[in-house]
Amino acid sequence: MSCLLNLIEIYRNEMFDLADKYGPTSEETVECSQQLDLLLNLLMEIEMKKNKELTI
Repeated sequence: MSCLLNLIEIYRNEMFDLADKYGPTSEETVECSQQLDLLLNLLMEIEMKKNKELTI
């Protein structure tokens, strides 16, 4: 899980850097944002499964 959190932080920082360099709606920024979304969705899925297991 810590690897996933580290990867999320890397993509988050990269997205901000790309937005500063190319603008928030640039192709580079949007692609990075979409990758970040996938990672965040994965994290949410993992957390939901973990919480579900704890309540059973």
